[in-house]
Amino acid sequence: MNNKDMIKNKFIFTLFLLLLSDVSWAADTLDTGDSAWILTSTALVLFMTLPGLALFYGGLVRTKNVLSVLMQCFSIAAFASVVWFVIGYSLAFSEEGCFFVGGFDRAFLSGLTKSSVSGTLPESVFVMFQMTFAIITPALIVGGFAERMKFSSMLLFSMLWLLIVYIPTTHWVWGGGWLSQMGFYDYAGGTVVHINAGIAALVAALILGPRRGFGSSALMPHNLTMTVSGAAMLWVGWFGFNAGSALAANQDAGMAMLVTHLGAAGGVVSWMLMEWIRHGKPSVLGAVTGMVAGLGTITPASGYIGPAAGLCIGLTAGIICYFATALLKQKLRIDDSLDVMPVHGVGGILGTLCAGIFASESLGGFGFGDGNATMTDQVLVQLAGIGATIAWCAICTFILLKLVGLVTGGLRINSEEEVQGLDIISHDEAGYNL
Repeated sequence: MNNKDMIKNKFIFTLFLLLLSDVSWAADTLDTGDSAWILTSTALVLFMTLPGLALFYGGLVRTKNVLSVLMQCFSIAAFASVVWFVIGYSLAFSEEGCFFVGGFDRAFLSGLTKSSVSGTLPESVFVMFQMTFAIITPALIVGGFAERMKFSSMLLFSMLWLLIVYIPTTHWVWGGGWLSQMGFYDYAGGTVVHINAGIAALVAALILGPRRGFGSSALMPHNLTMTVSGAAMLWVGWFGFNAGSALAANQDAGMAMLVTHLGAAGGVVSWMLMEWIRHGKPSVLGAVTGMVAGLGTITPASGYIGPAAGLCIGLTAGIICYFATALLKQKLRIDDSLDVMPVHGVGGILGTLCAGIFASESLGGFGFGDGNATMTDQVLVQLAGIGATIAWCAICTFILLKLVGLVTGGLRINSEEEVQGLDIISHDEAGYNL
């Protein structure tokens, strides 16, 4: 080989290395399209709590407690944001931790700058997106003890629960912890958000006991118009919740949005039909509850399945959560005030199982079979994740509630205060001045 050929070959080899380096560099470069979508999704998920969940829950309680529920959601949003900034993000997503929880190296968002990148996103956007999930999860639990917990007890419990229950579970599933290493499927929060919230609400309802008059008089929602308005906001905001969890503006996000909508629609249809068959008329409250059941159930599976599976999961959720609600309140006489366990908890369990079933290649168009495990193996992994989440949440929630009760002099307001309502007792204000 002469010198001319050697120079030519060196030039081609050098050019090849440069092209490879460019490809590698491009993979870690900020993508403005992805960033724009996740910025939008972040706003949508926060919109789910404020004002969506606040109005949804606010309309379901009685007039004398409407401000208390709005205040609980509002204050949780503020305090949880501070906890996330101080230590929450670090414990959930730091790479310096272990299989159980992250490290302390990102406390106070240490090392975060404008130029910090997480995948194709500014890291600040990823931090904020995950913060909105940390906000809505403890806010969901409010529905389990609505109208009877002290405000101070609620606030202290919510922040301790966020640290002890929510953040480790987040690390297990999304932060590189032991469940993610097992190949566990939870696309947007079946275990992290919905099972956790449902189990915590159930434990709280059992410890605090039922509201005054539960079982002997009707404790009716005071403003269903407010509830439907909040439910509509939740439906729209959920697109950020599920489609945003793709962390990119791509095909995964598009399919997650489609199956999320079909899941919600299926939940509405099946819950309405159940009421129509059993009671002769479909109720507005039933329709919006079915929607939330469908959305909560589709959440863990939304990134792994196709449209047919999405509708199937939604229809199934409406039926199963309908009977779970009746079982909890009418048969077991447990006053989970706003049905957090039968809707979010049961829906989360069902959806997490369905993620392992419908994503199997053997079901063809129902799912896409992205994983390597067989259906049986994947379902076993899903069951392990469900069981671990339930156990950790139930034990820690019980201990935290007992501890908070000791610190605050009791979790619950007394009977006279319950008659007056939390609006006056906790905030010296009234929701309506008519």
